[in-house]
Amino acid sequence: MTITQLTIQGEHPIHGPHQALLQEIIDHSKATTSSQLNDYALRLNGVSIDDTAWARIQQQCFDAELDVTAQTQARALSDFKLVAMDMDSTLITIECIDEIADMQGLKPQVAEITEAAMRGELEFRESLTRRVALLKGLDASALQRVYDERLQLSPGADNMLKAVQQAGLKTLLVSGGFTFFTDRMKSRLQLDHTHANVLEIENGKLTGKVVGGIVDADEKKRTVERVCAEMGITPDQAIVMGDGANDLKMMKISGMSVAFRAKPVVRAQADVALNFVGLDGVLNLF
Repeated sequence: MTITQLTIQGEHPIHGPHQALLQEIIDHSKATTSSQLNDYALRLNGVSIDDTAWARIQQQCFDAELDVTAQTQARALSDFKLVAMDMDSTLITIECIDEIADMQGLKPQVAEITEAAMRGELEFRESLTRRVALLKGLDASALQRVYDERLQLSPGADNMLKAVQQAGLKTLLVSGGFTFFTDRMKSRLQLDHTHANVLEIENGKLTGKVVGGIVDADEKKRTVERVCAEMGITPDQAIVMGDGANDLKMMKISGMSVAFRAKPVVRAQADVALNFVGLDGVLNLF
């Protein structure tokens, strides 16, 4: 990859506390120009760095709690037609199944399985089956309680969605979570498409089973491909955002993959890693 552009951004204003580091990066990257995008973001153009220098800059920025993105060319938001997002820990701050389990007093057991799956240590289909089984007998009203009391949008989600929707991009929420939550997110955020797992409920109680097929990594990838085909576009016209190992397959077919507050295995393979800024940090890349 021939890097020509770096974008550095932070959760807080980046000049002042980071001035010395930013100047060092400007010097070492041999940037021909630098432009302040806003108080939180700086773009360096015409950079010339090798893999060793890039790795060093990445580590310096991470240590300083700054996000740095390398690009080979300037991109416009209009280059893309679709934004596809994972839900849990990406569009929203929680893992819904962990919070549902908390209503059953089983959060530690379920969260442990969730973490192993997100790190890629446990196959997602197996992990979901095991976690949902632990919820057997729980009153279905717990789902609404989780939505009302615990579900929050990730930082920057509103700004990001408003900007991409205003630019005419379609939106897809594809989740290994549950339709109870994706349906509400679709209505609340005016999303175009959603796809998730269906929890089986009988007599007002969770049965501990999922109805139909499980939305795993392969199904997420197929969903992105299907929505792109329906739109008459190719997957490289999609921006795909995720945080866990089960997002990697759909991220790999995209034109821009964004790892948001993601596990190391995902950060390492994504085009963009947003570890500190909000989801709207992606807007500074265009």
